[in-house]
Amino acid sequence: MLLELRNISRHFGAIRALDGVSLTIERGEIVGLMGDNGAGKSTLVKIIGGNHAPSGGEYLLDGKQVHLGDPAQARHEGVEVVYQDLALCDNLSASANVFLGRELMRGIWPFRILDHAAMRKRAGELFKELKTETRSRDLVMRMSGGQRQAVAIARTRLSRSKIVLMDEPTAAISVRQITEVLALIRRLRDQGTSIVLISHRMTDVFEICDRIIVMRRGRKVADKPIADTSPEEVTALITGAKASA
Repeated sequence: MLLELRNISRHFGAIRALDGVSLTIERGEIVGLMGDNGAGKSTLVKIIGGNHAPSGGEYLLDGKQVHLGDPAQARHEGVEVVYQDLALCDNLSASANVFLGRELMRGIWPFRILDHAAMRKRAGELFKELKTETRSRDLVMRMSGGQRQAVAIARTRLSRSKIVLMDEPTAAISVRQITEVLALIRRLRDQGTSIVLISHRMTDVFEICDRIIVMRRGRKVADKPIADTSPEEVTALITGAKASA
């Protein structure tokens, strides 16, 4: 078991954003996380990614209970989050974005400088692993949505993350780019990384995920293999037409 949450709750004053959520993520699986706006998905992702501390419950990684103080600590533990806006710098190259905040240096202190060649080389290796056409020297501002996702995913590979949470990775991109991004996610999974896919696109979730978790009003209302459910059932769970599954 890679990740286990036990009875996680989160309160913001009188607002109960999460109420007794328990779930597990196995190694090398893709889990779809779905729910309407306000269902608790974002709060859950922020707890897993270290942005919020839970008000109650237990958080276990590799069977060990952890208390994450911030996203940097989460990354140290092998948990990465790729947010919808990707947090990329348009005026920098692909390799500079991959190493943003983790730049490689060369030389002897105090005469250390950025090792651009080493960063370009390593970024190129990561892009090759992901089988993307993105190149290390390319400027992000000239990239397609699919190429931008490749840069964000390569950044997660830099630290050999165990689990990557992807927030709406196929929103506002073309059909061709959606196919490209889903292929990138599969390759990430094939390299042993677990992925949590937060998405409103039912077709993407049913195409790529092994399992689906549905949230409604801060509670988990379904957690089942994708083969054992249907888009119609998931829609009913999201809207409340069906209470649980």
